[in-house]
Amino acid sequence: MKIVIIGTAYPYRGGIASFNERMAEELATMGHEVIIYTFTLQYPSFLFPGKTQYSTDPKPENLKIIPLINSVNPLNWIKAGLRIRKEKADIIISKFWIPFMGPALGTIIRLAKNKKTRSISVIDNIIPHEKRPGDKILSQYYTGAIDEFVVMSSSVKEDLKKFTVSKPVKLIPHPIYDNYGKILGKSIARKHLDIEPDNKYVMFFGFIRDYKGLDLLLEAMNNDEIRKLGIKCIVAGEYYGNRDKYEKLISELNIEDNLILKTDFIPNEEVKYYFSAADLIVQPYKSATQSGISQLAYHFEKPMVVTNVGGLPEIVDNGKSGYVVNPDPEDIANAIIDFFKTGNENIFSEKVKEKKKEFSWSNFVIKMLVQ
Repeated sequence: MKIVIIGTAYPYRGGIASFNERMAEELATMGHEVIIYTFTLQYPSFLFPGKTQYSTDPKPENLKIIPLINSVNPLNWIKAGLRIRKEKADIIISKFWIPFMGPALGTIIRLAKNKKTRSISVIDNIIPHEKRPGDKILSQYYTGAIDEFVVMSSSVKEDLKKFTVSKPVKLIPHPIYDNYGKILGKSIARKHLDIEPDNKYVMFFGFIRDYKGLDLLLEAMNNDEIRKLGIKCIVAGEYYGNRDKYEKLISELNIEDNLILKTDFIPNEEVKYYFSAADLIVQPYKSATQSGISQLAYHFEKPMVVTNVGGLPEIVDNGKSGYVVNPDPEDIANAIIDFFKTGNENIFSEKVKEKKKEFSWSNFVIKMLVQ
């Protein structure tokens, strides 16, 4: 089939770009003709909370990626939609993560479809973590252009009922991110990161936003037992929120010596070093749908601590491949302590390897395409 993916891809960076590119690779491997139409302007700079939207990595090989879409220019949406219509695609796939994109994507997809085209949406969030006026109207406009939906957690499936009850919705777990390199030995990874080779390390990875609960993990690191065990926390990711808030909390808790702060964007080629160096991945989220970080942890075969919010408990078997805890510093601390005191790493890692098999890209794509 001829498949068009509309959304973020190179030269833009981040998890959504990685998802679209990896999905395109899998579709191409299956023999489909795949084109990605990405943005010429994704976010106006004043709306983007990070340092840059652009990747420093090489362009993905063997993918046809065409910059075309300006997210804030309605004339461009018409032009883009009509150009994509000429592709005569069998399937148009788009990823939806924020209502801001609703008008652009909704208009383009409406114009790009012909009578035989199926439009499929992979929904990250239909109700955003950080709500703004008008969100529902923007999301509703987008969902009106879609024929079929794929969600990756039960919580998003439930949220989607507020927008449609008549269109097909498939629940398929988020596939693993296996496009960030191979698992490395801890000693090699820690040497590369220039951190102590024999310490115990937990890691918070990804953009730092308020709903991701880094403050809860920082408070957990203030636990006396964690200090006594010499556990260090790697914070690897760029601030997308109030940096001063976290720096003030770190100072107040006097935990500077317990932290390794790598608070810049982590390029794709560096991701393998961070995950390979860590013993335990902690996702202390206050709200969530699903998380690509969990699927990175599965790829690198790392046990996790996740909070009991959104779809996170659906993919971690409590007491087997990790811990599911309340979004509370004491509960997070207790899970970290239990992991290191009971020597669960090898047992948990084996369970992670078993669970990992459920999250293949081939499984995701086949289920997505079947009618």
